[in-house]
Amino acid sequence: MGIHILLDVALPDSVMALFDAGDEFHMLDDLADGDPRWRLVDAYLTYGHPPTDGEVMDRMPNLKVISNFGVGVDHIDTEAARKRGIPVGNTPHMLDGATADMTFTLLMAAARRVVVGDRFARSPGFTHYDPSILHGYEVHGSTIGIIGMGSIGKQVARRASGFDMEIVYHNRKPAPDDHLYRARYVSLESLLETSDFVTLNCPLTEETRELIDETALRRMKKTAILINLARGAVVDHDALHHALSNGWIAAAALDVTEPEPLPRDHPLLKLDNLVIAPHLGSATTRTRDAMARRTVENLKAGLAGRPLTSFVV
Repeated sequence: MGIHILLDVALPDSVMALFDAGDEFHMLDDLADGDPRWRLVDAYLTYGHPPTDGEVMDRMPNLKVISNFGVGVDHIDTEAARKRGIPVGNTPHMLDGATADMTFTLLMAAARRVVVGDRFARSPGFTHYDPSILHGYEVHGSTIGIIGMGSIGKQVARRASGFDMEIVYHNRKPAPDDHLYRARYVSLESLLETSDFVTLNCPLTEETRELIDETALRRMKKTAILINLARGAVVDHDALHHALSNGWIAAAALDVTEPEPLPRDHPLLKLDNLVIAPHLGSATTRTRDAMARRTVENLKAGLAGRPLTSFVV
């Protein structure tokens, strides 16, 4: 008899192929309160990151492991899992390079107005070359401020070095190896005031929730560009709309929002000085395949009572 696995969304075929033929799957949206299938669940694989608190865990008395597809587990009440003796796995490090690549992809796109330029180049209005339009901002030789000098932030710093950028960063505390990345620790206030590009590569915690609020945005240069590859809730979206609409900063690029996706009538979606992507930070075939394998590996380890390869609880 196979194991019973709860899924929050349908998994791609490439991920389903990693399970055994006899395994049985239950979809979160199919299980109402009191459904007897809750009691069958042995493992929970969170792929789409729904809120998972102690109440949800208590519906599954046989739950042995929660395995998260991704690094961030802010959607999981890890303390509730700890109290219940349920290990929580995640997929750190294997997506660092891809996420750093995406940080620079959005940085470059916003700086050089690639999205607006693409729309214009496809439009009937583009009838001749005009050197006076769509001037962007220099990337090479500018200053990048990295908020969150963890494994992803360090990869962003490596890429910034290739553009001869001055690299400053802010963390809870200085990184002991920051000299390896040509990076200099500064206060958050100094970073915001001096950086041409501010990248968010930090986890979502109570300390970082709405870290970029009106006060922070008003500290930034009028020519500065904000790039968010962290979590949507790190940025106050109302304040960001005011900042972009009123010229407090030049532009922004978001891979994540709060909520995700934004309502289709959200005012941010109407702005030309905002580049937005649908959470593509780790979305390369190689990286997502590695993440899937680690997610299933963690799940099977938890079911067998073995230590998870990578875990937060």
